[in-house]
Amino acid sequence: PPNTQTCPTCLGFPGSLPVLNARAVELGLRTAAALDCHAHAQSRFHRKNYYYPDLPKNYQITQYEYKIHPPLATEGGLELPFGDGGARRIRVRRVHLEEDTARLVHADPGAGYSLIDFNRAGVPLMEVVTEPDLRSPGEARLFLSRLRAVLQAIEVSTGRMEEGSLRCDANISLRRVGGGLGTRTEVKNMNSLRSVERALGYEAARQQTLLMRGEPVVQETRHWDERRGVTFASRTKEEAQDYRYFPEPDLVPIALSEESIAQIRAALPELPDARRRRYVERYGLTASDAALVTSSQAMAALFEETVRLHPNPRAVSNWLTGDLSGYLNAEGMELEDVPVTGAHLAELLDLVEGGTISGRTAKEILPEVARTGRMPREVVASKDLRQISDGVELAGVVDAVLADNSGPAADYRAGKAAALTFLVGQAMKRTRGRANPEAVNRLLRERLGG
Repeated sequence: PPNTQTCPTCLGFPGSLPVLNARAVELGLRTAAALDCHAHAQSRFHRKNYYYPDLPKNYQITQYEYKIHPPLATEGGLELPFGDGGARRIRVRRVHLEEDTARLVHADPGAGYSLIDFNRAGVPLMEVVTEPDLRSPGEARLFLSRLRAVLQAIEVSTGRMEEGSLRCDANISLRRVGGGLGTRTEVKNMNSLRSVERALGYEAARQQTLLMRGEPVVQETRHWDERRGVTFASRTKEEAQDYRYFPEPDLVPIALSEESIAQIRAALPELPDARRRRYVERYGLTASDAALVTSSQAMAALFEETVRLHPNPRAVSNWLTGDLSGYLNAEGMELEDVPVTGAHLAELLDLVEGGTISGRTAKEILPEVARTGRMPREVVASKDLRQISDGVELAGVVDAVLADNSGPAADYRAGKAAALTFLVGQAMKRTRGRANPEAVNRLLRERLGG
């Protein structure tokens, strides 16, 4: 509950002193290595001075990009696919550590108040700052998705934006053709990849409207209102010199040996880019399918677990990125929220490929499998969904369909091939999707003389 996980240090009480979290440093260095950054042998913390209700001390302990006292790591990058098989490197300016602020919950604009929760104040926070290389809201969403996959792969973050373990503040500015970047605004309060893309799209259009009218863009922090689909002003945005950065006197510098940095880099697991290449080479996935399968650590893990049990990687990929992802999107859930394992998906595919159920039936029972965790074979048995392949039984179904649909049958005999599709559909409807469509198609052709 709000304001139940606090202490004198995180509330900035007089006499309280901060302590550096060694685990946070390790995870920061792991991220820096994964993003190909240069980790500095010595870095230190600074005080960033400003007043805002979420900052109990009126300053934030952070790291700033001083040449004398650099942040934890600088000058990295992350590749994004671009064009026909190409890629573009999005530069990472720095990876630095700081303390988190309290959480503000803003009421509707005009209500005159905000709620504040100090539970996360003072908690270690890592920030990844890019150079202004992203050129559209869609690219921003893709970058954040790729970054999340990296952070999940190296076990630095769960990447769950809706619960705050990954957050995004985005600076956006427009430039006239041939000109330099204009005045930027910062957009906050985006709690999903979709929100990031929508908020930046709205803000780009808002700035364009101002510039076309000859009005200036004000440098400010704006918040995204997901319900109304708009950004609104929160506070004016200061320049770096306004924060009066100076070295934090209560924390000593971070000193790293070359050996410790090398050990962290050597201990990195397989990163998403390498995994994507392996899926293309080993499993024969297309580049786009490999990108979708590796979009999250959970998705990649489920793919690998399933292909160990079902030797058709393309089919596994199609069901993961198609039907299962579609169900999750419709329900507003993440893969980690549903009790689906590789055994579930492999058994479902075995039932389809073995002819026990049709693909249509598989699509119908997948939501129940995802919702309840029941094995597909159990769902099929309990609902009597086994596919009808018996020739005698199907012959009766086909005869009944032809008797009830003499018009389409005559159309097919007259050369209208599309009529056969309609007749197959009627057979599937009569059997509640249980008829073997290939067998029905064959029997209809035999009966119709085609």
